[in-house]
Amino acid sequence: MSHPHPAGPLAGMPAGALEGVRVVEICSTFAGPACARLLADFGADVIKLEPREGDPVRQLGDFADGVSLQGVSLMRGKRIIALDLKHPEGRAIAHDLIRKADILVENNRPGVMERLGFGYEELSRDNPGLVMVRISGYGQDGPNAQRPGYGAICEAFGGVRYLTGDPDRPPSRVALATTDYLTAVYAAFGAMMALFVRQRTGKGQVVDAALYETAFSMMEGLVPAYQKLGKVPFRNGPNLQAFAPNSLYPTADDSYVLIAANNKATYERLVAVMRQPHMLTDPRFATLRARAENMAAVDAEVTNWTRQHTGAGLEAMLNEAGVPVARVYSMADIFRDPHYKARDMLLDVPHPVLGTTVQTGIVPKLSATPGRVRHAGHETGADTEAILRDELGYDAARVAALLADGAVGALAGG
Repeated sequence: MSHPHPAGPLAGMPAGALEGVRVVEICSTFAGPACARLLADFGADVIKLEPREGDPVRQLGDFADGVSLQGVSLMRGKRIIALDLKHPEGRAIAHDLIRKADILVENNRPGVMERLGFGYEELSRDNPGLVMVRISGYGQDGPNAQRPGYGAICEAFGGVRYLTGDPDRPPSRVALATTDYLTAVYAAFGAMMALFVRQRTGKGQVVDAALYETAFSMMEGLVPAYQKLGKVPFRNGPNLQAFAPNSLYPTADDSYVLIAANNKATYERLVAVMRQPHMLTDPRFATLRARAENMAAVDAEVTNWTRQHTGAGLEAMLNEAGVPVARVYSMADIFRDPHYKARDMLLDVPHPVLGTTVQTGIVPKLSATPGRVRHAGHETGADTEAILRDELGYDAARVAALLADGAVGALAGG
């Protein structure tokens, strides 16, 4: 790309896949910051434009020694400038940074950026190659575009919540920002496609990523079934629709294992380990379709067997037989499992206050240009003065005036 990374590759490490790509982030909470964090993991130079009071995500989750552990991870690899976009000088600084950027990531409600003077038409006049990634609840147009939409709201609108939980209870939720994180991946994928096209045309474009469309995209197989059959799927609890046995099964040590025998070969291997040959000849269980239609009966047979064994014992037997199985891991189990360490999915990242923090590893793995965590998340405004000086060439007097005027802040709330 056209802009060199200011710090260059780490000594002895290959350059990241996005080395030289410059990103400006104007985002809060999860989907937008997660998208920009993903780009930073692979070498992009990300400058986060954060309100002087801090991104609200810094007030969520857990804290250690007053440090937001969510922020330490979600802000990793980024440089942070605190500025007030309602202040004319703050907007001027933002324009100067965006003018030099390859990608702008924003997740404000549609229309907010235009009101601030950051619409794509205006920005692309100064920077025709700019790729603007826009993340919102319902997309940039359509009758619902102006509605506020968080990931959980858009999971309800997108049909996912209707299918989540047990059939005899109200819809449940996954205790994670799943739709936000998947939207972040879609948005980053869109940005990469836009950069690929820019290599041919020299022109940027807008990437419009909607949270509800991310949720709805997971309904892929259910859409034609409604259109052709009028089928409205319902909550299955721990089961997987159309596949059995594929569920959580209780163990002798008061735990659960998930067993997935989704095809003929794995089902036959499971039955062999169970030593229940009648499960191959019983017409209720003889085919994949028959097992799906008699899911409760299949699960009862498997449950009777799993109750006789510990979770570790079941894992050992079924892994040896080639049947997909896993105990239901807690975070403590994850920290003990050697596979996570072997795959670098638990990274020790230095932090000036906490010593180190363990953070999730880089996904996906690239063989020639792997990602890396260059540093833990900085505090709000930690890089303000350096960015103004090094990126925009402001002298000390101008930086001091901007700080005094409140257009920028050097520390959280400063």
